[in-house]
Amino acid sequence: MSSTFVINNTKSKYCALKSIPVESVKLTDKFWSERIKTMEEVTLPLQYELLEETHRIDNFRRASGKISGDFVGFFFNDSDVYKWIEAVAYLLSYKKNEKLEGLVDSVIEEIRLAQDEDGYLDTYFTFEKKQDRWTNLKDMHELYCAGHLIQAAVAYRRATGKASLLNIAIKLADHIARIFGPHGREGTSGHPEIEMALVELYRETNDKKYLDLARFFIDERGKGVIGGSSYHIDHKPFRELNEIVGHAVRSLYLNSGATDLYMEIGDETLLDALERLWSNLVEKKMYVTGGAGARKEGEAFGEEYELPNETAYAETCAGIANLMWNFRMLQTLGEARFADIMELCLYNGVLSGISLDGKEYLYVNPLADRGNHRRQRWFACACCPPNIARTITAIPGYMYSVSSDGIWVHLYASSILKLDINSSSVTVKEETDYPWDGNIEFVLEANSHFKLFLRKPGWCEKFSVSINGEKVNPILENSYIVIEKDWQEGDTVRLNLVMNPELLESHPKVKDNVGRVAIRRGPIIYCVEAEDNPWGDVWDLEISEGTGLVEEYRDILGGLVVVKGEGYVNDPESWNGLYLTRGNARALKREIEFVAIPYYAWANRTPGPMEIWIKRS
Repeated sequence: MSSTFVINNTKSKYCALKSIPVESVKLTDKFWSERIKTMEEVTLPLQYELLEETHRIDNFRRASGKISGDFVGFFFNDSDVYKWIEAVAYLLSYKKNEKLEGLVDSVIEEIRLAQDEDGYLDTYFTFEKKQDRWTNLKDMHELYCAGHLIQAAVAYRRATGKASLLNIAIKLADHIARIFGPHGREGTSGHPEIEMALVELYRETNDKKYLDLARFFIDERGKGVIGGSSYHIDHKPFRELNEIVGHAVRSLYLNSGATDLYMEIGDETLLDALERLWSNLVEKKMYVTGGAGARKEGEAFGEEYELPNETAYAETCAGIANLMWNFRMLQTLGEARFADIMELCLYNGVLSGISLDGKEYLYVNPLADRGNHRRQRWFACACCPPNIARTITAIPGYMYSVSSDGIWVHLYASSILKLDINSSSVTVKEETDYPWDGNIEFVLEANSHFKLFLRKPGWCEKFSVSINGEKVNPILENSYIVIEKDWQEGDTVRLNLVMNPELLESHPKVKDNVGRVAIRRGPIIYCVEAEDNPWGDVWDLEISEGTGLVEEYRDILGGLVVVKGEGYVNDPESWNGLYLTRGNARALKREIEFVAIPYYAWANRTPGPMEIWIKRS
């Protein structure tokens, strides 16, 4: 059995950092370990039931001839099954579960029986639709589904040592390689996904034809072979892109695949394009939650600074894709700015996509709501539920990296890390109440010389470090605190990240946020929700810049820190007429105390208005 990685770039030549196996980390905190436990006990078993209930697995049985009837659901429904398998694979690498493993093995057998002798596998294109295979790459998601199959197969092989699904994926990948490529048919996927999957298959098998095929699919973009639209990111060659456009998930998946490709081939024109796209996203098109995609139409990015709140799309899958891309950029360049975006996405725009009990989901994540937008048990287009499951079960693999210099800590959580550095066994025990507290302690069990890199988050202005009780003045490199020494058993490093509530303002060109502020504390973005504020409509709340913000731990919504403050509410019912002078309007305001909760926890209680960006008085 090999190690299980989110991406296995341990042999990649063009990257600063190397991933660590998921199983190298055991979480001991409440925040993430409880969520992984919920995945195991609630979410993953329930998702299997829903895959059966909605006939997604039956589509494989139909394709193999075991049952009769029509194909059920969207033409890309196979991908939901594959993402569920990948989620279980990461869980199995972290913790053995024979029941879930048995369910996956039974589903893999249904997948095997559905595969054609030539390797083709897509249950939509069977029987009467067989003649339509590979005729509409722009719309029909065949390569997208293949990509998710490959990712699931690689993860399951690494987690269990079983090659059953990997053999199926290789057979399909070989079929695709016989059809497409420099000496075959032109084409690329209307929904990117295959690119990063093929790079990972190359990393698993060392068969270069998969890497070459990934490069081919990226280089085919901009030639118009799938229509030439910006929606499909086909309007320009990838290396010429300077603005992130189109369908948000597709664009971010494509960037992830291009980053994977760069790590293998070192083409600087790829990296230059990725840097331009990253800057455009983070500086002009990303929500304060890490969400991506402003428009419902096309699930797409809008114009620069087009970031509406109530109508924000910010699909859960787009937040996940943003996390995935930034993780790859982090591995490539070793700079904390990418880990900052990972953390922002994870604690806000990704976690908001699943209920605290692990049973319901948000597809769209608005930043303001009147109480009508609620999580659902499932969706006809159910890309988000298994996607968030595979993200949460893979969390241990995102937290740390290694390099020739030492160990890198990206995301903070109580955990035990075990790995080898310079042929020496090292254990790092991390203790913290992050994200609610910025005090973090590391106890090392080591007898070797290496560097420990601790991320200084972008939200943190003040911090301190001590080693074995003695305060030190640390070196900062790319916003990582660097501690180099001959480590001994029991060496203790304490990091204190000063974590206070603060008010954020948008760039003045974000017109929906002019005259408004948002609350942030550490990595958490806050919102006001009706349940905690019985004094009136939270959309009427105003707060001043001098408002004193106070934090308080409450045993609600799984346990969290709320932020309280003084504000004003102007009751619209007390107005006499449609317009008043400013002086008369201000006289109608009354002072109240508001309570803000983490955005990820909203919509878990009684429906009511919610808002992130609060009016500034």
